[in-house]
Amino acid sequence: MSKHRAIIIAAGTGSRLRPLTDDLPKCMLQVEEKTLLEHCIESLKENEINHISIVTGHKSKEINLKGLFYFHNDNYLNNNILHSLMYARKELENAVREEANMIISYSDIWFHSSLIKTLLKSKGEINILVDSDWEKSYEGRTDHPISEAELAVLGDDETLQAIGKNASSSNEKGKKIGEFIGLVMMKPSGIKMFLDHFDKVNSTIAHESPFQRASEWRKSYLTDIFQDMIEVGLSINCSSVEGKWKEFDTIQDFERGLPF
Repeated sequence: MSKHRAIIIAAGTGSRLRPLTDDLPKCMLQVEEKTLLEHCIESLKENEINHISIVTGHKSKEINLKGLFYFHNDNYLNNNILHSLMYARKELENAVREEANMIISYSDIWFHSSLIKTLLKSKGEINILVDSDWEKSYEGRTDHPISEAELAVLGDDETLQAIGKNASSSNEKGKKIGEFIGLVMMKPSGIKMFLDHFDKVNSTIAHESPFQRASEWRKSYLTDIFQDMIEVGLSINCSSVEGKWKEFDTIQDFERGLPF
């Protein structure tokens, strides 16, 4: 039995893809005759990850694939990726109890199954995938400029030094920069560390208070809490890849298709 599980966060409205997302969630748009969600699930299952949960929100009834576990974010209009993930907190806690690793994935990305293999080999408690060849994917991508990339600064030991938009301003000599691609693996100890930090922040600030680069705590991204964690001395490991993935955030991204 596989000791790996996955959560795919698919609650957002996909506002930059309207009118394509007027009646569908972004993850149910098709790329090469399959939906983005089907591509994601296929790559996970090729790595024997069959226990897969989806956090839904916008047009949730349109996500109806069989064999999955569903959690609904009924406040998706007022929060963002981090707080969407917490609607599946039960799955995170179950993984700790059953000593299983948890893959967390954005739902608007296509990625080759080999990237999951790389992630599963990571040794840290919390591990993120970073594309070291990231700038190439922004060539001609005029509707989603390079300034919007979620960048990660890596130390020479491959630990995360800074993350988020404009994170490269934290760069120092000897450190590498890549783009966080929206794939994370947490080992049971990493899940506990993550949940403990979330609870600590959640108990000390209001949902409308600013947090890291987010205008409000409730609208935080994963990158915001990762940045906060490393600032208090918690370690996050980075695994570098080169390409073999693509974010689909605009109509232009869909028009350009897969990166091969």
